[in-house]
Amino acid sequence: MGKFDLYKVPLKSISEGTHSFDYELDNDYFKKIDSPEVQKGNVKVQVKLKKTAATYELNFQLEGTVLVPCDRCLDEMEQAIAYKGKLYVKFGADFSQEDDEIVVIPEADGEINIAWFLYEFIILSIPAKHVHAPGGCNKMMTTKLKKHLIHKTSDDEDDNSYDDFGSDEELEIEEDTEKNIDPRWDDLKNIIDNN
Repeated sequence: MGKFDLYKVPLKSISEGTHSFDYELDNDYFKKIDSPEVQKGNVKVQVKLKKTAATYELNFQLEGTVLVPCDRCLDEMEQAIAYKGKLYVKFGADFSQEDDEIVVIPEADGEINIAWFLYEFIILSIPAKHVHAPGGCNKMMTTKLKKHLIHKTSDDEDDNSYDDFGSDEELEIEEDTEKNIDPRWDDLKNIIDNN
């Protein structure tokens, strides 16, 4: 028995109409996928398969949490995910993926393994930016980051515009526009504005 046999959906042997399949993706699933982005989680999956004469429509609904590294402190954090999407499957000579929603599988196989598709759906559900809630980041890491973000003014005095980082709020580096603008940028901006 292969490591992803549980995620095979029979197509050829299924009758016309709608059929449901339920899966629970746990740490064992993520370990088998062996990808660096997500290695732990708990995601419930419901697949509704609708068979017609020529195609199979798979409707996916995923909901749960995965552990990902925090973009700010790099500690693991729990990230909620939710996904709804479709995949159309049809038979052909060889396996191919025509686009994001249409897959062709060999008719001799008669089934599709959805393990990797489920993982792709999870990855697509993770926001591009993921950080701990305020106060949840690793204190030692945020202290080190704050230390490296303090800028010195021309008088070698500390610029305290980054004090809000110590409270674990969003990192935003703001430039002091009045002091640090190179006058050549104004000339370039005038050229753009006049065209």
